[in-house]
Amino acid sequence: MNQSLAPPWIVHAFGGQGDLSLSAAWRAADRLPGLRDALAEVFTRVDPVARELGLPPLRTRLLGAEPPPAHWLAGQAPGTAQLALFGISLAVHRARLAGGVRPALLLAVSFGEIPALTAAGGFSLPDGARLAARLGMLLHTAPGGLTMLAASADRLAELLCQAPEVVVACVNHAEETVVSAPPGPLAAFEAAARAAGLPAARLQLPFIAHHPALWRQADTFERFAMSLPHRPPVLPVHSAVAGRAYRGAAELPRGLADCLVRPAVLPPVVRAAVRPGDLVVEMGTGQALARAVLRTEPAARALTPVGDAARRPDLPVPAGRPHEEHG
Repeated sequence: MNQSLAPPWIVHAFGGQGDLSLSAAWRAADRLPGLRDALAEVFTRVDPVARELGLPPLRTRLLGAEPPPAHWLAGQAPGTAQLALFGISLAVHRARLAGGVRPALLLAVSFGEIPALTAAGGFSLPDGARLAARLGMLLHTAPGGLTMLAASADRLAELLCQAPEVVVACVNHAEETVVSAPPGPLAAFEAAARAAGLPAARLQLPFIAHHPALWRQADTFERFAMSLPHRPPVLPVHSAVAGRAYRGAAELPRGLADCLVRPAVLPPVVRAAVRPGDLVVEMGTGQALARAVLRTEPAARALTPVGDAARRPDLPVPAGRPHEEHG
């Protein structure tokens, strides 16, 4: 596709696990055109995978009469949160397709590669759900955490040299970096960063990610992905881990496995995929990815439909919202 000849593009952006809210998706379901139907369609196919893996169904939580309890996901088995984020992201994408929106490409960051590749036809929806849950289960075998710092990776270099177990996991933009490590080394690094005047905020994720210590889990995940039918994506999927678009079906298993052990560096892939005037639409429940994209390409435009709809007091959830049976 020749970017120089194309009008401004629509880019659907699929983000990582640090910005998930079931209650935001619940509130947005009746506020965004087509989202309730898309959530019902997607989770009708995700919930059988949840049962297959011994995980709780999610459709009722998202489409029931009452919002999900704030901390419900945190108390569920590993893989549940990943299934939720996978299904919500895919449903937002499908709701926009049903409304006549056609993205030119997909931007995928970290976990977001799984719903992005599923949206692009690389995996079936049930197999995408299996990948999402399996990834969550594997990550939970490596306790630790991720911490966001308001600093560039270069500015953190000296601190990182003194903390060999701490690695750069994500570069969101030129002034925001996420590091990952086991619990003890991460806490020590946070203290050192604060002593150096660098704000540090721990993400609500109880495992390491984008860390070379996950090489065994990455190999297991690659073998699992290889065992599933996979096809060439029908839309370009630009990976923040690979730094480019996927080139064919053969790359998918290793590309997904690389997300466990290699950093996600967003600025280069944004510069390659997003141009001034393009509209970047976040598929998740938050706003962090869209904001990060705009820090690298400020002349782009951004939408965060679920996050915006969930936060707007002038868009009330209709009264008498129907109960959903388990599906």
